[in-house]
Amino acid sequence: MKTVISNVLIILILSSCLNVQNEISDSTRLVGGPCEGCEAIFEYGDRELKATDTLPDFKGEGIRIKIEGTVYQKDGKTPAKDVIVYVYHTDQEGIYAPNENSKGWGLRHGYNRTWLKTDENGYYSFYTIKPAPYPNRGEPAHIHFTILEPNGKYYWLNSCHFEGDSLLQENEVNPEPARGESSGLLSMKKEGELLVGKRNIILGRNIPSYE
Repeated sequence: MKTVISNVLIILILSSCLNVQNEISDSTRLVGGPCEGCEAIFEYGDRELKATDTLPDFKGEGIRIKIEGTVYQKDGKTPAKDVIVYVYHTDQEGIYAPNENSKGWGLRHGYNRTWLKTDENGYYSFYTIKPAPYPNRGEPAHIHFTILEPNGKYYWLNSCHFEGDSLLQENEVNPEPARGESSGLLSMKKEGELLVGKRNIILGRNIPSYE
């Protein structure tokens, strides 16, 4: 029975992903190497994207955090507006739990996900609950990032990790090279009832086959 359910789930995911792929404009191009699930960045549908959003789990139990940053053009100085930032992470059990309305890559990435669009100053931010590591504790807690530029290029960045996590490995603290010139290692600071971390991103920096 479990095998049948797993096969049905795989079929649903593939079917949904094919539908999303059919909706991707010819002007879009995946760069930076293979990326399983990067197509999820196109799954925001007709929702109006904003620079700031709150993930579904924020009202639940856990450590409330805010992640913010500025996205820059490749020169590292000019703010990049209208860049879509897709983020997702595990729940408090360390799994990517879908909800009853999940479809497409939401079946794999779970309900703790959102899409942001940088403002005229290149700014983005989101509120969420600090994710838990996977149940087997083989990897530290992390948040996944995918970027879609206005020119249609899209690619993954190194995941965000949390400074001081005992599960961190050297390649997570100092990835070589850091895609977007940001390792994603967050130094969280207390601001009121929140822990706040900052991640700035430079478009195209250390992304293979970007040009």
